[in-house]
Amino acid sequence: MIDAHGLQCLIDALSQDGRRVVGPTVRDEAIVYDDIAGLGSLPRGWTDRQEAGRYALERREDEACFGYVVGPHSWKKFLFPPVETLWKARREDDGTMAVSRPERPADRFAFIGVRACEIEAIAIQDRVFEQGPYTDTAYAARRSDAFIVAVNCGQAGGTCFCVSMETGPRATHGFDLALTEMIEGAEHRFLVEIGSEEGRSVMAQVPHVRADEARIGAASAIVERTAAQMGRHLDTDGLKELLQGNLEHPRWDDVADRCLTCANCTMVCPTCFCSTVEDHSDLANREAERVRKWDSCFTMDFSYIHGGSVRASTASRYRQWMTHKLANWIDQFGTSGCVGCGRCITWCPVGIDLTQEAAAIRATPGEGRS
Repeated sequence: MIDAHGLQCLIDALSQDGRRVVGPTVRDEAIVYDDIAGLGSLPRGWTDRQEAGRYALERREDEACFGYVVGPHSWKKFLFPPVETLWKARREDDGTMAVSRPERPADRFAFIGVRACEIEAIAIQDRVFEQGPYTDTAYAARRSDAFIVAVNCGQAGGTCFCVSMETGPRATHGFDLALTEMIEGAEHRFLVEIGSEEGRSVMAQVPHVRADEARIGAASAIVERTAAQMGRHLDTDGLKELLQGNLEHPRWDDVADRCLTCANCTMVCPTCFCSTVEDHSDLANREAERVRKWDSCFTMDFSYIHGGSVRASTASRYRQWMTHKLANWIDQFGTSGCVGCGRCITWCPVGIDLTQEAAAIRATPGEGRS
């Protein structure tokens, strides 16, 4: 067990180890992930209320450091940056070309407050960028050095459905340390679970006491209560076959009438990895660079080939996203591409809910089967 002072000591120990410490903080009326220096940076006493198309911060009755769910940011933005230079080229005076690649990322991250669903999301991106036939070396460098401090959820959000996806609310693997925040009257403590030898080494530098059975039981009860509070449910039984067998279902046109194809859902999603590359040169035509940027299957250009876009309609683009996320991803990577964080529901401007869309297709399967 550690107290608030111990949490500050943990952050200090990671910082003194030369790590860039990133955690939750309040900015622009949302809880976002950014560099933090200590307890003063954390969203103490704040919580968030989430429903389809709605997000709002509210004050809590206590000073919980992690009394929120998840905001618009995911850890993806640090491991797989939204914009990244792949290479640069320069034409020298003698006519030769010098090509260079960016140096290995210098940041050694320490992530504070990683939820169980987000750990699963990182593991999914590991499969994409590290465990396939080709390795993204920049991603692998950032990922290999990342120290993860997980936080077990003490409350569920209105759009959460991690229980349906078996990804939370308790972190069971993939962390160096895992915290369960416990507030009992004036006492503010954190039960700490050690998940790696590196985590054990860091904890040796932090003041702590051994937790008794009562504290361990109380922490487990917090997580069990959270699991019973899910705001959404997704029936995953046979979902892959259901979606792949209903590619011409009329529900795709129904959702297209509401979808703005704004790509908010893919931008906030912690697992979406689609990107594009852009080549830029200076006006003197001496220097050029290739830049990778996040992209989305909701944009017209994403599926463009000579002659036009493969998926020209809103219905086809939404169908591509949802069937890939919940069905085809399993064929590619052996797991669903959804971790049940609910971000795509919360941050959809018109409140489209993929759990409702899946339920609607399940209610009338086989319509328009192709």
